[in-house]
Amino acid sequence: MSTLPTVCILAGGLGTRLGNAAATTPKALTEVAGEPFLFHQLRLLARHGARNVVLCVGHLGGQIEAEIGSSRFGVDIRYSYDGPRLDGTLGALRRARPLLGDRFLVLYGDTYLRVDYEMFSAAWVKSGLSAGMTVLHNQGHWDRSNVIYADGRVVRYEKGADDPMMEWIDYGLGALRSEVLDLVGLDEHDLGVLYGELALQSQLFGFEAAERFFEIGTPAALAETREYFVAIRGRPRHDGGSEAGSVQGGMNE
Repeated sequence: MSTLPTVCILAGGLGTRLGNAAATTPKALTEVAGEPFLFHQLRLLARHGARNVVLCVGHLGGQIEAEIGSSRFGVDIRYSYDGPRLDGTLGALRRARPLLGDRFLVLYGDTYLRVDYEMFSAAWVKSGLSAGMTVLHNQGHWDRSNVIYADGRVVRYEKGADDPMMEWIDYGLGALRSEVLDLVGLDEHDLGVLYGELALQSQLFGFEAAERFFEIGTPAALAETREYFVAIRGRPRHDGGSEAGSVQGGMNE
């Protein structure tokens, strides 16, 4: 198993769509099948070769660090905190930049992404492009599609666009060279704007995901994700482990 570059998890959101529960519990620690959602994310990343994770935290971030600690499932974990004001997704990456290295992967703290992380990372490096994005052929099914994808590249990316040519959706796992964080002005705080600019510059590699994503951003999505984890608990994996089981070796629970 190859080792992934550092993985940055953006976990600083307020979780307002989850209602009153998010006022006292950070979204990343929301209970899913008997444990914090972040445990599921970290366990999955560990299975795919992640050894270093940076958690970008803001709202109730101290609770996340107290619960997760500096190591979990054999993964070393460091923390980057928002400033006095929320940094936004791009601002959080800029603040965490000294911890991320020249190349890093990035995903959101409320998504569970069943994709081959190692294959994505290797294909991105081989492409020679400055950034990468996993995409799903969504056709408006899970959410509004926001990507035009062709010939291994994201040709256009725009959240909220009403364009019938957009049949693909940002799956949630990205890859960036550190230098691209300077492509847009410091007054821009949305990672999506950076992705859009990279697409315009033909620098955004595209990688097709096949499995639907799960997320916990809304009560309905959270309920569906909980059902998924309950259903797969103990189900055998092709590698001989269990689908929802713990990673063995170096585990600190």
